[in-house]
Amino acid sequence: MLDGILQGLNTAFLPINLLLLFVGCFAGTFIGMLPGLGPVSAIALMIPITYGFDPSSGLILMAGVYYGAVFGGSTSAILINAPGVSGAVATAFDGYPMAQRGEAGRALALAAYSSFCGGTIGAVFLLIFVPFLAKVSLSFQSADYFALMLFGLTAITAFAGKGQVLKAVLMAVLGLMLATVGEDPSGIQRFTFGITDLYDGISFLLLSMATFAIAEALVVILRPAPVESEQSSQDVSFKALGSMKLSKEEVLDVAPVVGRSSVLGFLVGVLPGAGATIASFLAYGMERNLASLKEKLKFGKGSLRGLAAPESANNAASTGSFVPLLTLGIPGSATTAVMLGALLSYGVQPGPRLYIDNPAVFWSVIISMYLGNVILLVLNLPLIPYISRLLDIPKQFLTPIILFLSLIGVYLVSFNPFDLVMMVVIGAIAVFFRVLNFPLAPMLLGFILGGMLEENLRRALMISDGSLAFLWERPITASILLITLATVLIPQLLSMLRKNS
Repeated sequence: MLDGILQGLNTAFLPINLLLLFVGCFAGTFIGMLPGLGPVSAIALMIPITYGFDPSSGLILMAGVYYGAVFGGSTSAILINAPGVSGAVATAFDGYPMAQRGEAGRALALAAYSSFCGGTIGAVFLLIFVPFLAKVSLSFQSADYFALMLFGLTAITAFAGKGQVLKAVLMAVLGLMLATVGEDPSGIQRFTFGITDLYDGISFLLLSMATFAIAEALVVILRPAPVESEQSSQDVSFKALGSMKLSKEEVLDVAPVVGRSSVLGFLVGVLPGAGATIASFLAYGMERNLASLKEKLKFGKGSLRGLAAPESANNAASTGSFVPLLTLGIPGSATTAVMLGALLSYGVQPGPRLYIDNPAVFWSVIISMYLGNVILLVLNLPLIPYISRLLDIPKQFLTPIILFLSLIGVYLVSFNPFDLVMMVVIGAIAVFFRVLNFPLAPMLLGFILGGMLEENLRRALMISDGSLAFLWERPITASILLITLATVLIPQLLSMLRKNS
């Protein structure tokens, strides 16, 4: 193992590989900022470019694009409420309110530091625990995944304000319902109403962009513009960036959050099919559930913890997703599936023997992840004052830009005009829900988890011949379900005790 790591260090520090890593991180950051053009599209475009390189160099370039896009996806989420990648959706919950109150600089800086810490912790875990984590990943069965998805749904309460739990539950149910549209796992069409464009279901990108970017743009259009003097307009522009500094107390406050969320994100990323989006939602929900009553009220209104948690988790999960890819040959997401195709095209077979047969490829990619996080931090922090100038663009110009980027981003993924119509309709409905004070995040959470929840429940029931005994037969499943029950019941019991005392 030590020889392999030394080989990886020599390969990763070759000048050509350092240059490719820088180019990948730089390109990925800006691609991640554009709504719709996520890492999958970027990596697919990189494959023809990398054919002339050796496998290590090609994979380092694509890995740089991958975590660069995840790193950069938070920028548009914070500044214009249009998450560049799906893993940055939870970042918008508290990042955008911070930008609205003139703290865009602090929000972007905190996102950069949290992403760096999450990616670094993930890279260290990957370096130390790869063989063990491969076995853990392989031991997970359908029943365990089902229990994990149920645990994920407990995060619903994290997105509900005081007295809004019922509304949050209803929105989560709506999300689960939307996840059933299209073809079920056995090939039967459901809720498509004969519309062929719905046969493949509703895209998560479409739903997230409609509920955030489109809805936000429509709200801005419908809201009457306040009468402002020239001086007040200049003041708003001057305060757009705000300070980039975090106080010592704030750093100490978010440090445990970053640590917990990074570990959670990495472990979720290790599981095939989970990914950065689920990890960010779980981390956000966990932190809100752990927060004090006073701190809970800040979530959704510009909480530093609420911003740090998903940013740490999604970067750690991106690193963790390389465990099933490199050690088992199982892609954990659409992005790693494209990278698997690239590896196979190089004649490299991912699997348990990869770090024995091709140690230079295996370890150089892992080491490049830490180097990439350093590059991203050094690259992004000086750019924050310039990136935040987006806030200086007048609303009458910024709103059409948001609409254009959102619509063109979704269209470039599917090339289907029907998706644009559906996106506008969902955006209008989202505005209606916002007026009625229904939280939209639980709907997205239900939609994300719905497909995996159903698929793994079907498999578990088939394995157990229709018996529900699978819920307690395996120790992993039973443990996750007990944690889920504790997460739901303990806050309710504490609330009852407070009322009685």
